[in-house]
Amino acid sequence: MAAPLLLSLLASAQTAPKATTVPITLDHNRTIIDVYLPLPDGQTKRVRAWVDNGNTELWITEDLANKLALALSGDPQPALFGKQRVVQPPANLQIGGTNISLAGVHDAKAILGRESVAPGCSAEITLPSTVLRNYDVLFDFPDRQFTIGPPGSISFRGADARILLDPNSGFIQVPSKIYAQDFNLALDLGASITLLSADQIAQWHKAQPSLPYRIGGVGAGNMWGTAEETRWPLLRIPNIQFGSTTLINVAAAGFPEEEFQWFQKRAGLPTLGLIGANALVADRVGIDYAHTTLYLEPTAHGSAPDMDVVGLTLRPGPDRRYTIVSVADYQGKPSVPDVQPGDFLLAVDGAPATGATMGQVWSLLRGAPGQTRTLTLERQSKRFTVDAPVRRFLPLTPASPTRSPRRNPHRRN
Repeated sequence: MAAPLLLSLLASAQTAPKATTVPITLDHNRTIIDVYLPLPDGQTKRVRAWVDNGNTELWITEDLANKLALALSGDPQPALFGKQRVVQPPANLQIGGTNISLAGVHDAKAILGRESVAPGCSAEITLPSTVLRNYDVLFDFPDRQFTIGPPGSISFRGADARILLDPNSGFIQVPSKIYAQDFNLALDLGASITLLSADQIAQWHKAQPSLPYRIGGVGAGNMWGTAEETRWPLLRIPNIQFGSTTLINVAAAGFPEEEFQWFQKRAGLPTLGLIGANALVADRVGIDYAHTTLYLEPTAHGSAPDMDVVGLTLRPGPDRRYTIVSVADYQGKPSVPDVQPGDFLLAVDGAPATGATMGQVWSLLRGAPGQTRTLTLERQSKRFTVDAPVRRFLPLTPASPTRSPRRNPHRRN
C-alpha cells in the first residue's frame, strides 16, 4: 500500500499549480518587476514592467512595440504628457520563467516618443488588471517580492475580506468604513497615494479641523506633476476600515470633481475613491481573484512617515529633466523661498535627478524634519544651489491604534 500511496503523492505534487516569485523595485510606491518578452527572431528581451492592478489598459512604449513587431493603428491620441496609439498586445510574457498569457487584453496603447510608459517611471510595459484577474497574486511589500501563479497556487495569509470584482476588467472594490460611514473603496496598488472624493475630504476637514490637512501634492501626493496636483487637498485619516483590516494614518488626496466622475463611471459601482499603495507598503497584499477574496497581512513594523520631505511639486519631462511646478507653503510661507516654479531640479546632495525616476528623486528629497538637502537647480540656463529644509507636511495622528499581523484560521491553502 505504501508504494502506490507514495506514487500518488508524487503525481499530485507534480501536477499541483505552481507560482513564481520575483524581486520588485518599489518606485514611488509602484511595483516594478523584470519580465521577458518574445522577439520575432525567437529570442527574448528583458524589460521593466509596472504591475498595475488599478488599470485595465496595457501600456507599452512605441519603441518596444516596434522591436516586438506589434502592429500600431489609428491616429495619435492624447496621453499623459504625450500621445498614444492603439497597438496589438503581445501574446504572452514570462515572469521568472512562468508564461503569462496576455490573451485577455483587448485594450492596449503604445506610448509615443517616450522611453517609459509614464513620466518618471522606468517601465516599458504594464501588467494590467485584465491580465492579473486570471491569476493568484501576492504583493509582498516588506520583503520586496511579487508572486503570481494559477488559481490555487498561492497559500494566502492574513485577514481575508470579500471583494466586489468586475470579472471583465478585473477592477476590485472593497466594502469599507470611514467615520462610521459605509463606502466602497477600490484597491489600486498602481497609485502612489490614496485618492478619495475631494468633496468628502472637504466635509471631513470642516467637521474635524484638527486633522492634519494641506493643499498641494508633495511626496507620494506628487504623482505626475500636473497642475491639478498643486491644488489637491491632502488629509491624514486616522483609521480606515478596509474589508476586515484597519488601515492607520492614511494620507489621502482629493480627486478633482471631473476626474472623480470619470473614476466612478469606470468603477461601475458607487465608490468613494481608491486605496493606493501608500496605505499598504508595510503589508503583504494577496488577491485571490478566482474566489473574490483579498488577504491583508500587516507586518510588525509600520512604514516611515510619508510626508517628511522637501516641499516641492515636480514634473518629469520627455527630456528626463524635472521641472519644479510649485513650492509648497509651510506655516503660511514658501517652504523653500529661493526656489521658483519653472526652475529645473538637476541634483539633490550631488546625486543626479536628471534621468532618475520619480521614486528615486523623492527618496533623495525625504529625510527627518530639520535636515537640509542641497538642491542643484537651473534657471535661465544658470546653475545654482539652494539648501532646502525637510518639513513634516502631514503629521501622523497621535491617537491611532497599532496594527498587528493577524493569522486567518480559515485561509485557503
